[in-house]
Amino acid sequence: MRDFDTIIIGSGAGGLSAALCLARAGQRVAVIEQHYVPGGWCHSFYIDGHRFSPGVHYIGGLDKGESTSTLYEGLGIANDLVFFRMNKEAYEHCWIGDDKIDMPAGIQNLKNSLTRLFPKEEKGIKKYLELVKQVSTEIFLIPKMNGFWDNITIPWRTRHLGKYGLFSLKRVIGWHIKDPLLKKVLNIQCGDHGLPPSKASFPLHCALMDHYFNGGFYPMGGGAAIVKAMTNAIKKQGGEIKTGLAVKRILVEGENRTAGGSGRKAVGIEMQDGEVMMAKNIISNADPATTYTLVGHENLSSKLVKKLAATRYSVTSLMFFISVEMDVREAGLDSGNIWFMPNKDMDEIYADLTKVDILEKDEFESLFISCSSLKDPLSFNGKQHTLEVVTFIDYDSFKTIKAEGHEQNGEYLKMKARLSQKLLNTFKRILPAVHKHIVHLEMGTPITNEHYIKSTRGSVYGTEKGFWQTGPFSYTAKTEIENLFLCGSSIMSHGVAGASYSGVKTAAEILGCTEEDLLKKDEGQDIRIYDAEDSSQWPDWVHRRMADKKKRSESKINTPV
Repeated sequence: MRDFDTIIIGSGAGGLSAALCLARAGQRVAVIEQHYVPGGWCHSFYIDGHRFSPGVHYIGGLDKGESTSTLYEGLGIANDLVFFRMNKEAYEHCWIGDDKIDMPAGIQNLKNSLTRLFPKEEKGIKKYLELVKQVSTEIFLIPKMNGFWDNITIPWRTRHLGKYGLFSLKRVIGWHIKDPLLKKVLNIQCGDHGLPPSKASFPLHCALMDHYFNGGFYPMGGGAAIVKAMTNAIKKQGGEIKTGLAVKRILVEGENRTAGGSGRKAVGIEMQDGEVMMAKNIISNADPATTYTLVGHENLSSKLVKKLAATRYSVTSLMFFISVEMDVREAGLDSGNIWFMPNKDMDEIYADLTKVDILEKDEFESLFISCSSLKDPLSFNGKQHTLEVVTFIDYDSFKTIKAEGHEQNGEYLKMKARLSQKLLNTFKRILPAVHKHIVHLEMGTPITNEHYIKSTRGSVYGTEKGFWQTGPFSYTAKTEIENLFLCGSSIMSHGVAGASYSGVKTAAEILGCTEEDLLKKDEGQDIRIYDAEDSSQWPDWVHRRMADKKKRSESKINTPV
């Protein structure tokens, strides 16, 4: 039996940021991870020497003074991170039917670009993008309100959020934009929360769009680089990171009072191997369904049990990890993302994506395509590029496949083979040059997500981000069980930055301070950012490392077996 100040279950971005904040405050912390590597959705893995990062495809807000940059500087890990800025002229490529429209970085650049393509919508474009920016700014203003005058002026200072906060994305964009194609372009990032416009909360979508207004960035070293920076910092502060250990249950004491709250207190955890670890506080980076299963529903209030039963989880996905032996730029690829979808109503698109029968058609109608070896040039070995391709599906498509022992399940393997062929059929039509040069393809399914990430129903964004599960209606850092806290993409916001900020919020709850107290400005911290599309601006050490990697790759290829 070992004692800690705080034990964190799960090493996703939220769990690691919470652990780092608490360790820096002098607490003795331990992070427990069931996977053999830390990181949750931020982890990376290798296939045939190629690195893939299943949950990190781009990050926003990294320019100096923006939210993600401020986060990493405040956590004291900015100096350990290097990012590449994705194509400034088109960090998002919208392939909608026969139309190909690019989204450039910079809100004014976006206004100008879309106005040139849709001149009749000039006024609506300007008003809509300004509204998105205003609502997002007001969302982030609320947590910073403090004191009498702030509370008096908050209705005026958050008037746009108040006016539009109860409406769906579809309703609000429909008031400003009339052209159906333009609506699809402006809603293309619905894929970053997984909800169609009719179900998406307008404020949440505003925050997401604002996050990327100045473009997308990709970490040198993939998602694992962020994990490494955080775990190293935690260890330097005396914290412990334990991998390959599964938690069996959260230990609670006290009387269960179902009417007025649980009346319970978290005191530690028991591992699957029987080891017991005690702590003053327990933080769960797992989603609510998993967390409260570890607690035991018999220890919860009836109100919480009812909420858990009603909670909806976000979409799940198929992820394809591909290596191709060619110059992919000749096929028209660059460091920008490609959102490929048919030119039809986006609600209809999402309904088709999440049909139970995923084998009904021979091609995928919608895909997210990312070339990670162009986003992070140091990952390119000089010969083979890497692609990560994602599409949403319905979890129940795999309900007949048993997760236990699925690697040897013949039906499961047969389904994976058919879905891989479906992707190849799609590539043959939309990226024929790439299709001809694919040398390896692996696929992850909802069962893969459950196995490695332990996400409920294989969900990729935690709880579904509809109106009634975000903001004041979401799960909070503090739970009804004393000394048990939550963090992660289900309590605040999703994505790398959102989950990381949730960990800071949870640590602040435990320490009795504000998030700003834990993210104090440090002039000695600065993220290095290089342009992925302009190698002339890269420092010499980047070119040297790329040359060394190419030599190692060539040496490996030419070495006789």
